[in-house]
Amino acid sequence: MTTQRIVTQMAKERARRPKVTLLTVLCVLVLTVAGVCAVAGPFITPLNPNTQDIVLGATAPSGEHLLGTDDLGRDVFSRLIAGAQTAILGAVVVAIGATLVGTVVGLVAGFRGGALDSFLMRVTDLVWAFPMLLTTLVVVGVFDGGYWVAVAMFTIFGWPIEARLVRSVTLVQRTLPYVEAARTLDVSEPVIVFRHVLPNVAPTVVANLLLGFVGALVGLSGLSFLGLGVPPGVPDWGLMINENRSILETNIWGSLAPSIALIIVGLAATLAADRWYSKVSKEGSSR
Repeated sequence: MTTQRIVTQMAKERARRPKVTLLTVLCVLVLTVAGVCAVAGPFITPLNPNTQDIVLGATAPSGEHLLGTDDLGRDVFSRLIAGAQTAILGAVVVAIGATLVGTVVGLVAGFRGGALDSFLMRVTDLVWAFPMLLTTLVVVGVFDGGYWVAVAMFTIFGWPIEARLVRSVTLVQRTLPYVEAARTLDVSEPVIVFRHVLPNVAPTVVANLLLGFVGALVGLSGLSFLGLGVPPGVPDWGLMINENRSILETNIWGSLAPSIALIIVGLAATLAADRWYSKVSKEGSSR
């Protein structure tokens, strides 16, 4: 009877485990490839992404140029790979920076409450009141463009939403028995917050990190499209879309390829965030 009970319990545990679906594998694969291109893109391109051939000009895809060339004769496929660096790394910096600041502010405000909570939330509301994209456009325009200025602005104005979401989850966690038990044992508040509460808030933090990455990816690419991001000539997905609009009839892939890359990477990160949050939520509810 005991053995049967153990087998039944093991079967239930296996049933509760989320299955690895094809969609999950594809999302991980896409994000892995994008990460490799972002880190090592300029070193793994088949051709030099900056080599120009004015005589060749814009051409359709061929055996030598898989996605054709742009109006300056540069290989579109090589520029697509190299362009992942500016398109993705900046978005990663924004997502991590905004998540770190927002998580700390949200945890402290939600756990401590009172006057400190009110103060931190008023600061959060003040920062959130500024229209992020419009303010970024103004600041970047004043500084005559600049990729890292845009990254800094997105980070500065991106943390309030993280703070508010983390605070809302922390408000629920601080009323649970394990927090009261830790307080009864005279555990210090920083230990309770970062060792006990933070792991329970982590599903929300990770999901928001991925979604923040998607927002920054689209925002930074949009600025580059407008000519306010990376300098002219630098391989970048947003800039490539703008640069190659004039050759759509000759080689549509000059603009279409980076557009598809943005859509696929953004969609993969969004689905990964949804899958991660669903997985952790099911595991938590089954305990």
